[in-house]
Amino acid sequence: MAAGDIVTFHRNGIWFNRIEGEAGVIGSGYLTEADAVVAGRGSAAARQVEHLIHDEEPPADADDPYARHPRDRVGVSMQG
Repeated sequence: MAAGDIVTFHRNGIWFNRIEGEAGVIGSGYLTEADAVVAGRGSAAARQVEHLIHDEEPPADADDPYARHPRDRVGVSMQG
């Protein structure tokens, strides 16, 4: 995922959209995945970025460098 991409995710029975790299959500929550996806795709198209859909938002401290897009790993040390 690149900073600025739009992410549609599910949390506690509600669907949301957010901009990758920002803490808040875009707009309000949605009761259905379909409604959230339509809004997320529209936001992504308007910003000319990618739109990604996650079943559930991972914890904020989940920082696995292998889970990120290669373009986001530049400068990340892979030594363990």
